Amino acid sequence: MFRFEDVYQGVLRDLNFTIEKQDKVILFGPSGAGKSTLLFLLNRLNDPDEGKIYFNDKPLDAQPITELRKKVGLVLQAPNLFPGTVLDNIKYGPSLFGEWEEKEGKKLLDYVQLPSSYLDRDVEQLSGGEKQRVSLARTLANSPEVLLLDEPTSALDYRTAEEIEEVLEELIEEHRLTMLMITHNLNQARRLGNRGLFLSDGRLLEDGKIPDMLDNPEQKELAEFLDQ
Repeated sequence: MFRFEDVYQGVLRDLNFTIEKQDKVILFGPSGAGKSTLLFLLNRLNDPDEGKIYFNDKPLDAQPITELRKKVGLVLQAPNLFPGTVLDNIKYGPSLFGEWEEKEGKKLLDYVQLPSSYLDRDVEQLSGGEKQRVSLARTLANSPEVLLLDEPTSALDYRTAEEIEEVLEELIEEHRLTMLMITHNLNQARRLGNRGLFLSDGRLLEDGKIPDMLDNPEQKELAEFLDQ
């Protein structure tokens, strides 16, 4: 699905790895390691300074950005919704492509466990957890193949974070999505991920199965990070 060949960008150095369809990848490492920079390369919020990235065997930079971002959805730590109603937000992407159908609104809110009565609610009236659910629904409205998650629960209280995590788990399973997620919560990494990429100082130091990496780290940098 994604292939990185000798990629350099900002702090990132010499990245070479492949992400397969339906991988559930956790990006983790110390602050400043380059996690968000890497995530943003995948939907071209950043482009490499050097090297090549391929998506479905085609160069990433040869694919129209609007088409790419439809397939590769991004959910940030802060929901960043548009002014207006919940419906205004979730129909925005499909409407750009002439693909919106009114029946989709209720279905999308069902996916993120919100009642259909929320469609007409102004987003300013929503709680933080509700906004994050709407942000997820807006991304799902485009029927993405890949979900990029940049610490989507870190700004939420514990209970709300747990609820969003459960929603994510169900959505990824039901829609057979490929996921790349940044999290500092290693328990969350265990629950949601099957593969980890550990970054430090812009380099990919370890790539493996999440339980193995967390229980038996190979690199001393990872062992030190886990001991903090």
